[in-house]
Amino acid sequence: MRIAVMATCLGDAMFPQAVKATVKLLRRLGHEVVFPEGQTCCGQMHVNTGYLREAVPLVRHHVDVFEPVAHGEWDAVVAPSGSCTGCVRHQHAMVARRAGDETLAERAEAVAGRTYELSELLVDVLGVTDVGAYYPHRVTYHPTCHSLRMLRVADKPLQLLRAVRGLELVELPDAEVCCGFGGTFAVKNGETSTAMLADKMRNVLDTRAEVCTAGDSSCLMHIGGGLGRLRTGVRTVHLAEILASTEASQTPAAPGTATPHVRDEPVEVQR
Repeated sequence: MRIAVMATCLGDAMFPQAVKATVKLLRRLGHEVVFPEGQTCCGQMHVNTGYLREAVPLVRHHVDVFEPVAHGEWDAVVAPSGSCTGCVRHQHAMVARRAGDETLAERAEAVAGRTYELSELLVDVLGVTDVGAYYPHRVTYHPTCHSLRMLRVADKPLQLLRAVRGLELVELPDAEVCCGFGGTFAVKNGETSTAMLADKMRNVLDTRAEVCTAGDSSCLMHIGGGLGRLRTGVRTVHLAEILASTEASQTPAAPGTATPHVRDEPVEVQR
C-alpha cells in the first residue's frame, strides 16, 4: 500500500520520534510511505475550544493537502494520534457544514473515510497484529479518550502489544478514566486536571510498570510530565515507538533514562 503520514502539530513540534517510528514500522511491513509537505494543523484545538469559524480555513487546507487519498493516489492516511484522527473523521465535515460549505463537507468526508489512527490501520486495514516487534520491558497501556470514545479502537492497541516479543503487558487499573489532559481543558481547569492526573499516575505506579504507553503523544506528555516531576523512573513511550522496536534497534542505556533508538530514514516528500 501507499500510505501518507499525517504527523500532527505535536508530532512535528515536540514528539517527532513517534512519527519517525510510524514510518519505520510501515516500511518494515513492506509499505510505501509518503509525507505531504504542505500539511499543517488539522484544527482540532480550534474545534474543541469552540472556534468553529476559525477552524474552517484549517479544514479546507487539510482537505487540499490530503485529498489525493480520495482520488486513489494514496491508499490511506495514517496518524499516530487518536485525537487528530478523530477530528478529521468526526469534526471536519461538521465544521464545513456549519459554515454552509457543502462541497467542502463532502470533500472532507472523502478524505476522512480513508484516514486511520495507527492501530486501526494495522489491525483493520492491513490485517496484522504481530508486527515483528521486540521490546523487553514491563508495560501498561492507557487508552486515550478520543481513541476509546470517538474512534472506538477498542482493544486493537492491546492486540498489537500482546504480540510484541519480550514485552510484559500489565493491566492499568481504571484504564478508561481520563488522564485529565483534554487539550485546553488542562489549561482552563488546571486544578481539576491535576487531580485527574494524580489518580492516573497512582494507577500507573500501582502496576509497577517501567513504561506507560498510549496512542496519543498529548496524553503521554501530560502523564509523563507528572511522573517525571515526581521522579518515579516510569517512562512514557508512544505505541508506535514500541511497535517499531526490534532486537537490532535496542541500544544500551542507563536504567529509566532512554527509549530504544529509532534510526531516521528518508521519506518521500509530496509537494
